[in-house]
Amino acid sequence: MRSSETTRRKFIGAGAATGGALLAGCISGDAIDGSSGEAYTVSMEPMGEVEFEGVPERWTSLLPSYADMAFALGGGQTLGIQNHERFGTEVYDELPGIEFDEDEVTELTEGGVDTELFYEMDADAHFIDPHILTHWYDWDRDDVDQVRTDVGPFFGNFIRRHSDEWHDYRYYDLYEALELMAEVFQARDRYDALVDLHETMLGTIDERLPPDDQRPTAMLVYPAESGNEFYPFRFDDGGISTKQWRDLGLTDALATTDVGHYRYGDRSTVDLETLLEIDPEVLLVRNHGGDSESEFREAVVEPLRDDPAASKVQAVKDDAVYSAGYLDQGPIINFYHTERAATEIYPDAFDDATLFDRERVAEIVTGEF
Repeated sequence: MRSSETTRRKFIGAGAATGGALLAGCISGDAIDGSSGEAYTVSMEPMGEVEFEGVPERWTSLLPSYADMAFALGGGQTLGIQNHERFGTEVYDELPGIEFDEDEVTELTEGGVDTELFYEMDADAHFIDPHILTHWYDWDRDDVDQVRTDVGPFFGNFIRRHSDEWHDYRYYDLYEALELMAEVFQARDRYDALVDLHETMLGTIDERLPPDDQRPTAMLVYPAESGNEFYPFRFDDGGISTKQWRDLGLTDALATTDVGHYRYGDRSTVDLETLLEIDPEVLLVRNHGGDSESEFREAVVEPLRDDPAASKVQAVKDDAVYSAGYLDQGPIINFYHTERAATEIYPDAFDDATLFDRERVAEIVTGEF
């Protein structure tokens, strides 16, 4: 949902975040999937072993990927987020019986990420790679250590993309990170059910995909500030933000070029003339995840059609310019992104396809499965 929308939603499923706590995890008695409330550790790079006193009840994420993971595992909703407009919570509207109150989520990036916000949220756990805070925002290691000691531990790994030079430790794919989050929430049954849904979706895709030589070349971009230039992204980056394109077997139009992949600190762009030289058959444009079809066409498609160079690009001529969705995705958002992309890019193969069961996802979130 875009931040301008006023629809109020409230999550009512099992594991909703209520109440306060001082320890790292405060759900007493049975955990989400019936485990005991004893202390336990979970290991993830770059933190190493992290101890939890129990399943986190009050928690925050920074990136929507971890907020979606925890929500899918029945952990309730995040206390905070990096940017409301980049969190695809509108997908929850299609899950029967599941609601989400976006007004209860603190915007963490207004004026930077202030350490004081973390004391105000008083979370049991912070599902954030601490290196993001020291590389993107005005935090130092002492700030991280102080919040961890005074409030609660950090647990997260920046897996949106695999191209940042500062990230010199292990990456995880979406379901590897989700499995570790399931350990935190003691929600193995939910994780296994999500894996089953995911494998079923991939199996359906494999059955319906056209042969390799009939798949279009596609280019993934993010609009730069100028409006006539784009930041390029490669599918083989390995990050979770490009997972659906790899799963759909798209041919990366950048694969045979010397155009690099976007990474933090590198503001290299491609202009419209370069776009015409690459001439992709499909153009995927980011930063419009919450737009309606008409809003996307007005903001992206029509300006490309009106430009003398861009209008000659094959994707523009063929009306094959699509919204690439959000940068960050957990399992639920990824289900929607993959299904939407499949039906848009391969309409003949997926015109009647529902690639995942909405009711089943809702049952997993609420624990009624």
